[in-house]
Amino acid sequence: MTSLEEMPETFRGRATYEMLLSVHAKIRRDLERVELLAERALQGLPAEEIYREVNELRRDSMLWRLQVGCLHYCRFVHMHHGAEDHQFFPELRETNPDLNPVIDRLEGDHRRVSDDLDAVEASAMNLTDDESEDTRQAVVESLRGLGENLLEHLDYEELSLRSTVLRLGVGSSP
Repeated sequence: MTSLEEMPETFRGRATYEMLLSVHAKIRRDLERVELLAERALQGLPAEEIYREVNELRRDSMLWRLQVGCLHYCRFVHMHHGAEDHQFFPELRETNPDLNPVIDRLEGDHRRVSDDLDAVEASAMNLTDDESEDTRQAVVESLRGLGENLLEHLDYEELSLRSTVLRLGVGSSP
């Protein structure tokens, strides 16, 4: 029997992998911008400048066009991971059962990142009532934790799933 790695890549697999990389690149880019803005807010960036930069993010960022704020970024990542857990990962498990331990880890990462996203949302909401340095610091720390875990997760997912994703649909009927 031919191993999955010996099978040719498919058009669908290549398109799916490129879409995954594209979404991950946008998540990385916007996370960097949000973290930088949070750092500057902690350093005392005036509120009017924060609002101006948030509006710039809204104009420039795919993830921020719908609405502004860390809360919406968090919801996007939740949605992306939910789609992977319920639609993408089951197909990968069926295509390549050897990936089960990898997918188990990725699903665990999703739960950890979900907790991180909840922490970001809570700390961002606290800024509504309290703009103190401690509250600003809590936002920065929650974003740093999210960033570390999310970036590690994205790297692992891209590396671990590449071979199988590129071959999605091999051997299935048209």
